Parts: sequence; C-alpha cells; structure tokens
Amino acid sequence: MKKNYFRIFVLTVVMLIFSSCSSTASPTKPSSIPAPNGMPAFYSIPIKLPDRAGVLIKEVRLDVPGIDGVPYRVMYTSVNEQNKVVPVTGLVYVPLVPAPKTGYKVVAWSHGTNGMSMKCAPSLQPASAVPSINALLQQGWEVTASDYQGEGTPPGVLAYLVGNLSAENTLDLVKAVQNNSIFKASSDYIVWGHSEGGQTAMFAWDLGPTYAKNLNLQGVVAGAPPSQFQYIYLALKTSPYAFYLYMAAVGFNLAYGNKLAPLNEVTTPAAIKLKNDVTKGCYNYLQKTFDKYPLTSLVTHDPFTVPAWKKLLIANDPGQFTSAPNVPLLIIQGTADGQIPPISTQLLADHLCSIGAEVQRWMYPGEHHAQVITPSTPDMVHWMADRFSGQPAPDPYVPTGLPNVLSQDCQTQGGFTTPPA
Repeated sequence: MKKNYFRIFVLTVVMLIFSSCSSTASPTKPSSIPAPNGMPAFYSIPIKLPDRAGVLIKEVRLDVPGIDGVPYRVMYTSVNEQNKVVPVTGLVYVPLVPAPKTGYKVVAWSHGTNGMSMKCAPSLQPASAVPSINALLQQGWEVTASDYQGEGTPPGVLAYLVGNLSAENTLDLVKAVQNNSIFKASSDYIVWGHSEGGQTAMFAWDLGPTYAKNLNLQGVVAGAPPSQFQYIYLALKTSPYAFYLYMAAVGFNLAYGNKLAPLNEVTTPAAIKLKNDVTKGCYNYLQKTFDKYPLTSLVTHDPFTVPAWKKLLIANDPGQFTSAPNVPLLIIQGTADGQIPPISTQLLADHLCSIGAEVQRWMYPGEHHAQVITPSTPDMVHWMADRFSGQPAPDPYVPTGLPNVLSQDCQTQGGFTTPPA
C-alpha cells in the first residue's frame, strides 16, 4: 500500500510539472491591443471586434465637475472608406433627469478642426469637448460626441474633411447608444456640428435617413459648414489657415489611398516628408509647424486641376449635393467669419433650396468663426426644441441672441444675400 501511495504521489508531481511547462510554452493570446503611450488604458482596442457598425464595445463613467449630467467615455464600431469595421471613441452625456418612457432625445455633436492625431481626441477632455453642453443637458437631451476614426483609435490620424466618414462615425454612435440599458436613448435625434463638424452635419443630413433607417432624424444644425471647396481653396491660400489645405490633402490620402488620392500629384517631395508631422500635435502645433513653409513650397497644383483630386473634392462638398432629404436644416454663421467665407454658405443655401431642401440661415452680425457659437446657442436650442416637438418648418422663431440677426429661409425674396460684416 505504501508503494502505491508513493507512485501516486510521484505521478501527481510529474503531471503538475508538465502542466506548468505546457502553460509556459503556450501563453494565452492577448485579447486587446494596448493603449498607445500616454493614453488612458480605456483606449486599448479589442482584437476581436463586432462584425457590424453601430455596436457599443465598452464604456466608462467619468467624474467631471461642472457638467449638468453624467458623462461616459465610450468605444463603438463604425466603418472606414473600404467598408471595414473599425473602432471609434467618443463621449455620451446623460441628463440628470429620469429618461422618458420612449428614451432620451439625442443631440449628436460633431466636432470642428482640432488636429488629426490620437492625442487630439475630444474624449480626452470631456469637460470641454462639447460647447454649450449644459444648455443641451438642461433640456433633458442626451448628447453624443464622436472623436471620429483616427482620433483616439488606429490608424492614429484623422481622415480630415472626408465628409461621409465623419458623418457615419457620428450616426453610428447614435445607433450604439439607442435604447441601451445605460443610455436609454430614443430613436429621435438632431445633429449639430460646427466648421469641420458643420460639414459632418451636412453629410449626416444627407446620409441619415438611409444610413440610420431605424433612427428618426428631426433636424440638423450646421455651423459655418465648409462648401464651395474651389473658392475656399483660393480664400485659404493666403490666409493664416492655409495649413487646413495640407491637412485635407493628408486626410484624403489616408482615407482613399495613394491610388485614388496621390499626394505626389498635388504636393512637393518636401511636403510628403512632413506627412508624419500631423501625428505630433494638435491645432496650435500644426498651425505653428506649417506656417513656417510658404504654401508654394508644399503645394504644386491647384487640386481642382488634377482629375483624381477634383473628383474627391466634389464628392466631399455639400455644395454638390443633387438631392435633399425631407429634414429641416439650419445654417448658422457669423458675418465676420474669416475661415469660411460667408458668401460660401449663401451659395450653399441657395443651391440646397433649388433642389427642394427646407433651409434656414441665421447670420450673426460681427461674429467670427467659432465665436458665433455662444450668442447663437439659446436660439439654436429653441430651434431644436421646436424640431423635437414636431413644429413645422421653416420655423417662424426670430433669433434674439444678438440684435439684428439676419434670418432667412427658402421663401426669402432675393435669396440668401449676406450683409457686410
């Protein structure tokens, strides 16, 4: 009996040693890609993603003083230009009031130009990511805010001004939170964006009814949306914002690839060598870095004279839309805007009216590009509330954020003429 016990003991020890060695020889494969250096652990990417866009991957509640709601950092799925599922990060702000039975109505914010790299992700700064956030939360509206793919997630560079991508990212976040047990979002939503985000909002207006069929787009607010790209190119060439043009070239190349968006056909070899600089900093860094170079040392051709680039620019210009959804659109801008010429939104609105859109345009006297957001917020919130309550458009409300705001719609005689700043 003692010998049998001894044999059993030896066999047990051998099995344990073998099991230990086997475990060491075959380590468990990691389930996620670690977050980039300097980024919170939340930005790690699961190796296996859901197989469709608009799915919530993970969320974490944040403690942010001064916000009249509960902010969450989120990761969800969207798609890139090659229709491959990709992870995208963003924010969701939940109101403090209980959700209605039908869920919170949603305002989807689309952010403006802030850079192109991962470190520029607005979700890293939830206290300031959405302007006028408390004015929206106090209405009992939930607010979503996408970083857009590339900011916060691989490939680590934003596809700047590729309108359908940022719009799909915006819409997919609304899909991801709808009726979620945490977020309790309804199917009713409005998109609001400014500058780059204004272009995003325009593409969400165009795509929303078909791309997000299970959602109800009630209205869109586009602040100073870029359009009429051929004229904006000429205006920016000699402005302090000429670096936007280089950002767009890099962004298009990233989204479409070298074959469809060949950088060497519009930029110099020196400019191509600077391509990785867009990953090194955000807005102020890019402006300081590229302002050192005359545009002529970076750009060789007007992209509208290069067939491949002209095709892409037209595809990303809301001034080239050929049909309009049955969704009210409000364009907001300051008459002293030095980045997006006011005449461009005048031409945009006139064109959209000609194809049957329901457009209103509010021009705030003396206001500059981003500064128009503050005085226009109460007026915009009123317009949004009217859309959520089913009021007819065009809205008869007269904006009061500043004296003498120019309010126009498609029935205005003489079109959308902009008065002098």
